[in-house]
Amino acid sequence: MDQVKTGEIIRRLRTDNGYTQKQLAERLNVSDKAVSKWECGNGCPDVSLLSRLADILGTDIQVLLSGELKTNESERGTMKNLKIYVCRKCGNIITAASKATVSCCGSKLLPTEAKTDENSDMLKVQDLRTEWYITSEHEMTKEHYISFVAYICDNSVMMFKQYPEWNIDFTLPKYRKGTLACYCTKCGMFHQKIK
Repeated sequence: MDQVKTGEIIRRLRTDNGYTQKQLAERLNVSDKAVSKWECGNGCPDVSLLSRLADILGTDIQVLLSGELKTNESERGTMKNLKIYVCRKCGNIITAASKATVSCCGSKLLPTEAKTDENSDMLKVQDLRTEWYITSEHEMTKEHYISFVAYICDNSVMMFKQYPEWNIDFTLPKYRKGTLACYCTKCGMFHQKIK
């Protein structure tokens, strides 16, 4: 941890949130001199304070420790860089319009890496004129199943949660060209173009 960088981040986030040093100190039950010391780079908050300090400043502990506040470039509404994070412990699905720091069940999650389903075997798509009918013959047991199917186009995402021992069988409005993404609990993420 770089004390100077951490101090600069604390000062920046404190002022962005409209706190004086005294107000921040009162919320943390420390002296305003302690906050001043941190911001000057002459010391760091005690480890026991980091979680509370991060909550008060609207950030996470990693930002405080690294001393860097990274911002994402604006995607201007496009979903071309959509990232999907899946927790293998609880099955939680988290999406972000660009790369993000995500954690669940105490573990840092990495975005899923999609494989292209060149044979289009994973999902079967039938054109019903105004809708697409989606099915799959993929195994759907408690140990091996498709957890979700998502339809991703340039400005939206539709997510269809799937459960073990259920058949994949749903319709999707014929909206525009896009990609079907499905996540298998054993094989990972697959993408398949839909037109």
